[in-house]
Amino acid sequence: MEANPDLCLTVRDSESDEAQSASSSLTDTLSPSSDNDLFSRHSRDRPVHNFRDGNPPTTVFSEAEAAKEMVENALVMKPGGQDVLEVYKSEKSLNHRTRRQLVNILASHMTEMRGRIPSRKQKEKYALGIITLFPSLKDPFSPKGYEHFYDGEKGTGYLAWRLKTMSRNKSQRPVKATTVPQAQGPNRRRSVASVPEQLDGDACQEAISLLLHCHDEPSVFKKMKMTFEHRQNLVHDSQRTTDVLKTFPRLLDVKGPLNQDFVLLFGEETSSRLLEKWDTTFKPKVIEESKHLTKSTELHRLLNAAEKHAEDDDTNWDSDVASLLLLLHLLPPTAGRKRINISASDAEDKMVHFHKSCCSIDEHLRGTEGKQPHILAVGRAQKRIDTFYIVVDKQLIPCQATRSLGAFDELFKSHYVFSLSYDESLVHFYTFVQTTVYSTDITTTDESPRVREFRAKLFNSVKCLNV
Repeated sequence: MEANPDLCLTVRDSESDEAQSASSSLTDTLSPSSDNDLFSRHSRDRPVHNFRDGNPPTTVFSEAEAAKEMVENALVMKPGGQDVLEVYKSEKSLNHRTRRQLVNILASHMTEMRGRIPSRKQKEKYALGIITLFPSLKDPFSPKGYEHFYDGEKGTGYLAWRLKTMSRNKSQRPVKATTVPQAQGPNRRRSVASVPEQLDGDACQEAISLLLHCHDEPSVFKKMKMTFEHRQNLVHDSQRTTDVLKTFPRLLDVKGPLNQDFVLLFGEETSSRLLEKWDTTFKPKVIEESKHLTKSTELHRLLNAAEKHAEDDDTNWDSDVASLLLLLHLLPPTAGRKRINISASDAEDKMVHFHKSCCSIDEHLRGTEGKQPHILAVGRAQKRIDTFYIVVDKQLIPCQATRSLGAFDELFKSHYVFSLSYDESLVHFYTFVQTTVYSTDITTTDESPRVREFRAKLFNSVKCLNV
């Protein structure tokens, strides 16, 4: 002390420090959280950063802000960019035209600033800047929220596609190593933990033989449940998948085994999601979003039916079918492997087909192609359906449901029960229903940017978040 007269000592109370630390820890532990909204089950899977002062590190904050500033500056300096900013300011979202304009501007800016082939990190920075500047474009179901603009793991997204288009004929691109695609969605083989006791060997064959002649429904349901694994082995064996309806013919005349198999695969909670959530959570927003599509006679007819403005028109579908078809128009087909374009209106018949009850059903079955299932609605008029069937491989499976929404529920489930891939023209439509409505295989399914973009628009709407 005498040698250092300017030295200052501070005396601290250790008990006070411990109390302060305990108080801070208690505050962190008791931070309020909500698990009541639609997205809680997805947000629980994301990494949680517990910052003691309540704020993220400066680096995390500055990275997003720097990306936001970069994107905003690019839009301000480029022709058409100010239009994008003004549209978002007035509508709190971007339509397809302004979204394409945004991507074109940023892809052009990226190549000017970063060269013809920007790095993955640079593309991710632009994607981060987009959702930071335009929060309603963030997808709440994907890990980073911007994968529909750029997914670094798969090299896909609007920015990636635009950059590929710009450089397609300029020089030879490096050849990527081919990878074997993994089975997804309905084609994925699943391990079922809670399946009841299963029969094998002679006992299984005996039960199958009994089912060939048994028409007592309680016995049918019991034996079908006990032979579930054998049925799964059949549908996942490419050499024997067509035998399942011959081996288990009660699927063709007893209503309900299809639903039972789906419940064994996924459980009651997943099985009931469409019927519980469509009318309240999804249908109103689908109708609202459809009003922004380019008007056509078909679209006008579906909107009237969905909103029940044409109650006396028996030539139109009921409100539930109309709303599902509007979703198909919002997520229309794209050119598939055969590069054949098909419109949303043409694709409707691949999901649901009306058949007058006075006409022969066999004629319709003979005209069907492929194994992909669809609904056959039989009745006197489109709005007066008496019976719903699922058509699979030219065979009729009677629906347990008496409402059109229930029939669609069974149609979707039939893909999983029989391990049938989605029809190529309905892939975007069914993928949205799978990941967003039923909440299955969200992290393992390849979703198109169009699906993610639509989901972001749907769930960042104030109306939908308040459901």
